[in-house]
Amino acid sequence: MIYDVIIIGGGPAGVAAGIYASRQRLNALLITKSFGGQMARKAVAIENYPGFEEISGLDLIKKFEKHLRKFTSGQLNKGQIKIELALVSKIKKAGKIFSVLTGKKKEFRSKTILIASGADPRPLEALGEKKFIGKGVSYCTACDAPLYAGKDVAVVGGGNSGFEAALFLAGWARKLYILEYSSKIMAEESIQQKARKTGKIKVITSAALKKVEGKNFVESLVYQDNETKKIVSLKVGGIFVEIGSQPATSFVKGLVDFSEKDEIVIDHKTMQTKTPGLFAAGDVSDVIFKQIVVAAGEGTKALLAVSNYLQKNG
Repeated sequence: MIYDVIIIGGGPAGVAAGIYASRQRLNALLITKSFGGQMARKAVAIENYPGFEEISGLDLIKKFEKHLRKFTSGQLNKGQIKIELALVSKIKKAGKIFSVLTGKKKEFRSKTILIASGADPRPLEALGEKKFIGKGVSYCTACDAPLYAGKDVAVVGGGNSGFEAALFLAGWARKLYILEYSSKIMAEESIQQKARKTGKIKVITSAALKKVEGKNFVESLVYQDNETKKIVSLKVGGIFVEIGSQPATSFVKGLVDFSEKDEIVIDHKTMQTKTPGLFAAGDVSDVIFKQIVVAAGEGTKALLAVSNYLQKNG
């Protein structure tokens, strides 16, 4: 079977593209390991998505998925889209047809591909980090916050995401530290004010995390003060990493060009990559603004571009 389009990713861009693929009555398949992407890892309140004055990332993606699945069951009078829960391992192209290989050893073929795989959390690259993943080192506040009830916890990253994570963790943790590498906090002032009001959060600037320590679980971290060069040990029971993300693009190398940030370079008018029939949208692309509402819009634009491409190419 050859699909009209295979959409890779279950975040805002992928889900929006899936909904519009059905509306365009395309023979479509959406492949994703899970729904939500970065949005699902954020349990803090989202206050800038139109129609919702305040909603958590988890609740918003549930609404996204529910909407999409109506097109898989025929509840809405449009074309149906199929969903495959899997991790994509490789994309190949032979002639005009693409092949998508998954970690489950399955192969799917399509006339076009829309990559909306988003981005994965950027690791610290500190000593001991990998050893303690799942044992005190976490990249998902929404998933793991309750595990740190009554403990002292560190959040690495002083941007909006770091402060939002700390605010959410304040509901469980006894005390919180926010470690920021630079000498200046980049989070919005309104978020900083909320953090100060908790009485639980201490911000440490010019902090370069060097090592994560412990026996079976995290017991402390070691950082260097970038200004004084002093080495400091901080006792914590958990570390949440919020230092940004990196595009999930390992499966498409050789078919696209990458920016200096490893984002997929696209023509922003056609949403197409350098390979005809291969499109990208959302945080995985070199779009400037990384926002949920932007990703959903970019996914919609890309799917409409896919539809135009299929019409022009028969």
